[in-house]
Amino acid sequence: MTFHDLVPTLQLAIGPVILVSGIGLLLLSMTNRFGRVIDRSRASAGELQGASSEDRSRIMAQLRVLVRRARIVRAAIAFASVSVLLAGLLIISLFVSALLDLDLSVAIVLLFSGCLLCLIASLILFISDINLSLNALWLELPEESMRASDDA
Repeated sequence: MTFHDLVPTLQLAIGPVILVSGIGLLLLSMTNRFGRVIDRSRASAGELQGASSEDRSRIMAQLRVLVRRARIVRAAIAFASVSVLLAGLLIISLFVSALLDLDLSVAIVLLFSGCLLCLIASLILFISDINLSLNALWLELPEESMRASDDA
């Protein structure tokens, strides 16, 4: 294979790198959300120690939501990470296939499909966490403010 033949091969294999970059930004956002959920959980657990029984039940409800959110975000991060891993394997497969003139089309299709399916699962979980965070917000607001927002 000459240098001039190698350039299109590299161009073909580098295409999925854009996918890796985009998922990397998504992972950054998810890990930030995960960190905030953990920090908020620790703060709420600290408030629990000196709380009255009425506040205790409210804080426990918040903690249950936060634990659920942490699990959802952790799963979203795992799916996004697997998606990046599959994209990396896809890049290697494309490059090796073109360089050695091998027919790896089935493996390439499976890697690409798996990569996108993991990305979709990750995004669905991410959206689920965003919706659940709204539920947590309602638990933190006093009832008076919720009634006022219903009247508006």
